[in-house]
Amino acid sequence: MPSKDKKKRQIPSTFVIVFFIVLISAVATWIVPSGAYDREKVVVNGIERDIVINDSYHQTESNPQSWQIFSAIYDGFIDKADIIVFILIIGASFWVINSSKALDIGIIKFLEKTKKLERYSFFRKIGVQNIIITLIMLLFSVFGAVFGMSEETIAFVIIFVPLAIKMGYDSIVGVSMCFVGAALGFAGALFNPFTIGIAQGIAQIPLFSGLEYRLFMWIVLNIVGIGYILIYANKIYKNPKHSVVYEVDEYWRNMISENKMPSEKKAGISAWISFFIILIGLLLFSIKYPVTNIQVADFSLSFPALQLLLVIFIIISVWLLLKKSVQLYILHIMLFTILILIIGVLGFGWYIKEIATLFFAMGIMGGIAASYRPNELTKHFLDGAKDIFSAALIVGLANGIIIILQEGGIIDTLLYSLSGMFSGDKYSAASGMYLVQTAINLILPSGSAKAALTMPLMAPFSDLIGLSRQASVVAFQLGDGITNMITPVSGVLLGVLSIAKIPYERWLKWAWKFILLLVIVGFLLVIPTVALDLNGF
Repeated sequence: MPSKDKKKRQIPSTFVIVFFIVLISAVATWIVPSGAYDREKVVVNGIERDIVINDSYHQTESNPQSWQIFSAIYDGFIDKADIIVFILIIGASFWVINSSKALDIGIIKFLEKTKKLERYSFFRKIGVQNIIITLIMLLFSVFGAVFGMSEETIAFVIIFVPLAIKMGYDSIVGVSMCFVGAALGFAGALFNPFTIGIAQGIAQIPLFSGLEYRLFMWIVLNIVGIGYILIYANKIYKNPKHSVVYEVDEYWRNMISENKMPSEKKAGISAWISFFIILIGLLLFSIKYPVTNIQVADFSLSFPALQLLLVIFIIISVWLLLKKSVQLYILHIMLFTILILIIGVLGFGWYIKEIATLFFAMGIMGGIAASYRPNELTKHFLDGAKDIFSAALIVGLANGIIIILQEGGIIDTLLYSLSGMFSGDKYSAASGMYLVQTAINLILPSGSAKAALTMPLMAPFSDLIGLSRQASVVAFQLGDGITNMITPVSGVLLGVLSIAKIPYERWLKWAWKFILLLVIVGFLLVIPTVALDLNGF
């Protein structure tokens, strides 16, 4: 009997599910006719992109996929090599930080400090832990809304999942703090250059116009999204066994139980060597870049950011090295790395390569500070890469789905078929645009690629039926953002879940109601763009 129950409970792994979708995609290329839109090179906001030409769809020679499912997986790995390497570096670097017990000490001290706030009735009524979840999600939502944070959230899962477990929640709450928070901001994008910027550029309307209504959308999405997570978090806090990942989280619970309060160590000569290496690096960059220009949409701020960071780093580092422990100094390196990341993204246009380089340097500096010998540091890096290897693999495998659909020539055909929903009155058309964007996002989660594919069709159609082009951008924005949190084609989602040790089917079991709620909210947010005379529409 026990063996039968065990077999009954067995669920396919994420790898099996994704490979099954690859097979279904290959079968679809035998059934769905091949077709393509003509494209032209157009400069959008200073970047040349391949833009679809409206009314240019035509059938092409059929190219059904069979044995190509294997080469597609290979091509998927090549195409997503940057994200795969990024994940491996993140896993390796944070393993080094974690092996020093810096993260454990940081979490314990953070919770001890926040616990003291409960003596105030205001915090007691609201709940200190509710405030922590809300503030963290809002912070990441701002990042998602302003510069389109997505892949970057992978790096933060290793921080927030242990924090959530330690607070009495589950790994889903930890993932929600960073990944879902950023996704809510991405859907309610204010200045995201990769979605709003491209879509408005193609639609030929002023860049980042309609900001007032998008700000309203961002607020609504965050109220609904964060509220849902808080209700769920409190349910899990009362009874952790209600979690769909309770058994899976045994990994995190064991890791935390093994790490009670580690003993703090005084900083040795290695920590000071680490300090001086970072100091020299910051000095050189401060000299090379005396002024940093932070650019967010039309807002621009020029100030000596690196010089300011240099002063902050020196003051805090010396204080920690002299008065506190080496673990807190290593934690300071990690937090300082995140601060540099923000400056790098906003001020210097950093992306995957630069961010991966930054975290790699963080791992090395953290290892030196922890007094690891070269061989010991190398072992920790390899252990971290091994631990996270499955997350890197799933990204390449998932991208094989896109490769199959592209090589089979059916993505444009699917879009052409769905475009039949752009009909009827303005309300039906706006709703149809939103639903089409939502559906396309399940197979093509790249916002910039989807904007180049769909906006050349939606913008002219809006003119024909008397609908504002801004309304078509809103339909694109909402349809593009919400289902990023559930589509198995998203390498970012699968990477996040793999790092958090959450099987995709468990995430799907939890997330489908949440996503359905957000899709309905998105539908309701599209209606005012037709019904009301809004600024910028």
